[in-house]
Amino acid sequence: MSDSFDLAAEAPPAPTAPAYLDGLNESQRDAVEAIDGPVLVLAGAGTGKTRVLTTRLSHILMQGKAAPWEVLAVTFTNKAAREMQDRVGGLLGRATEGWWIGTFHALGARILRRHAEAAGLKSNFTIIDQDDQVRLLKQLVEAHNIDEKRWPPRVICNLIQRWKDRGLMPDAVGDTEGSDSADGKAVQIYREYQDRLQTLNAADFGDLLLLCLELFKAQPSILQEYQRKFRFLLVDEYQDTNVAQYLWLRMLAQSHKNICCVGDDDQSIYSWRGAEVGNILRFEKDFPGAKVVRLERNYRSTPHILGAASGLIAHNEGRLGKTLWTELNEGEKVGVRGVWDGVEEARVVGDEIEVQQNRGHKLNDMAVLVRAGFQTREFEERLITLGLPYRIIGGARFYERLEIRDAIAYLRVIAQPDDDLAFERIVNTPKRGLGDTTIQTINIYARAERIPMIVAIHKLLETDELRARARTTLHELLNDFSRWRTLASEVNHVDLTRQVLDESGYTVMWKMSKAPEAPGRLENLKELLTAMEDFENLQGFLEHVSLVMENEATTADDKLTLMTLHGAKGLEFDTVFLPGWEEGLFPHQRALDEGGLSALEEERRLAYVGLTRARKRAMISFAANRRIYGNWQSAIPSRFIDELPPDSVEQSADQGLYGAATESGSFLDVPRQRSRRTGFSEQPGRWAGQKSSSGNQDGDDLQTGQRVFHQKFGYGAILSIDGDKLEIAFEKAGTKKVMAGFVEQT
Repeated sequence: MSDSFDLAAEAPPAPTAPAYLDGLNESQRDAVEAIDGPVLVLAGAGTGKTRVLTTRLSHILMQGKAAPWEVLAVTFTNKAAREMQDRVGGLLGRATEGWWIGTFHALGARILRRHAEAAGLKSNFTIIDQDDQVRLLKQLVEAHNIDEKRWPPRVICNLIQRWKDRGLMPDAVGDTEGSDSADGKAVQIYREYQDRLQTLNAADFGDLLLLCLELFKAQPSILQEYQRKFRFLLVDEYQDTNVAQYLWLRMLAQSHKNICCVGDDDQSIYSWRGAEVGNILRFEKDFPGAKVVRLERNYRSTPHILGAASGLIAHNEGRLGKTLWTELNEGEKVGVRGVWDGVEEARVVGDEIEVQQNRGHKLNDMAVLVRAGFQTREFEERLITLGLPYRIIGGARFYERLEIRDAIAYLRVIAQPDDDLAFERIVNTPKRGLGDTTIQTINIYARAERIPMIVAIHKLLETDELRARARTTLHELLNDFSRWRTLASEVNHVDLTRQVLDESGYTVMWKMSKAPEAPGRLENLKELLTAMEDFENLQGFLEHVSLVMENEATTADDKLTLMTLHGAKGLEFDTVFLPGWEEGLFPHQRALDEGGLSALEEERRLAYVGLTRARKRAMISFAANRRIYGNWQSAIPSRFIDELPPDSVEQSADQGLYGAATESGSFLDVPRQRSRRTGFSEQPGRWAGQKSSSGNQDGDDLQTGQRVFHQKFGYGAILSIDGDKLEIAFEKAGTKKVMAGFVEQT
């Protein structure tokens, strides 16, 4: 007996779970602790995927499975990368600088800089943005005598980017793919464009992964180095990866196969920029034996919102499947409201915003999410009328503003003298008396000799090819850059920038300008100097500018958010308004025409994303008429409304819309004669079986000369009756032809 007592006393204590696992639900913990082998985490909206990712990374390190530099963590935005670094650093109590945490582009650039020579570049290569891409392609289009109006350089730029997203170098593009673009010269222009980039010691965003892929193929030893180095791979938003990103990840994961991809196939909404939902759908085929963990407990939205979203997305066939649930209270049903037109829709939404505001809800917690940009105008006008402050997300980014681009161009030339695109941008800004002929002469000589513009200028200054005044101006400019380049090693990058802007005459140019935007541009230049203080050196700042494409909008003021559905992914609000749910607008007709069933499913995923942005309440609206680009168009409700589960929604309509609302106030209770394409009545202007309050579905109860009321046109007298069509002389709107179901007897 004593022996058993001694054994019990000496038994080791039961192991306790690390503190950082506290608070994880069962599925989250399963995703965190399944370390070895391939893992796919299907993380529904609001299910805590960020916490799972950061905790998993911390768990790998705390368990001694890998050193920090042996883990590659990939995100889609710099904001997400910073958030992951901050969270992991907080959990572990240590700094994360130098770890391999970042976006595809940032990590690709890091690898390329380490092996630039093997990729045909120098380590200080420039990463050019789309503006510079277009300018370079414009030169090539002109050289081939291609009509720019028919084939704008920006269109060719997008075509090349799509090829790069698919991992295709010029020689890999199919013979027929570019035959109908740029007079059949698209592939040739792509090839010359890549040659020119190499001459300029530059790469565009697509190259940051494409050149990595080519490097890995050409140099297997380099690929093997990184395969051995990265013992674990963590990937966020896997459903948004394109082909090049997919291939890059697969190559790096082939050694250890410890890859964990987190994503939601129901939120794949970016096919228009190269995302392939098929990447996540075939994960188990790519990595046999992969463990799949579904995160289905939602911590964001109410049961009615989740019920509406889940019921809608269930109509998609191309999905892995999951059902979101929550322990939150039931909350309000999703509101669905029909209105007469877009102006009325903006009024209804504006009124509801004021109601919520009067109840103590902040504007910061509300958002209007539109399918198309043109929808915002009427909401802006209404919000201005009501005096409600708002912000539009998705406008011009800070680093895309003219004055900021110019300032950065000066810095790029200082850091990388071969950067012709930056040099050409500011060579005559401010005005230095250099004409187009001078610039053209320099460009022609540089291309012919395959040398950078600055080198070409040095050679031309020794000849009489340029006019004397131009030679003097260019000589002074090159001396300035030489002096600034020396100064860069003596002063910090903020003081350098301030001096460059002053000595170049750029600051004076805007101070002397009478343009109304000049004061704002000067303020932006001051803000640029402030922004640079957060970086250790000029190279780090320029790298940041090249990679960061995010808006850093202030949240200090209480403002309503107005933005597109595509831009809203990843955000959440207490109250979300979803206007414009009409056939042709949402789902968008152009998407359906170009993409068929796959496009329809992506549009439905977009609707799902919109609904799941809401924490407490969501309101969907649709209009019977809408003015699009100056033309009035009649509309029928979106098929997505028909797919919402009745138990989770509450529908209502203004009097006169598709007749009037039924006594119960719910359209879902009304029998419908469905059309094969939309699920709604083929009769325009009204759902089948629905009557107006006056019972005038066919016009049988009406007589000529009778006085009636119309929701849009007001009071009038009937001139003639043709079945259910009426001709009415309205007191203020004049003579109109309307449907009988839209009028009420007085």
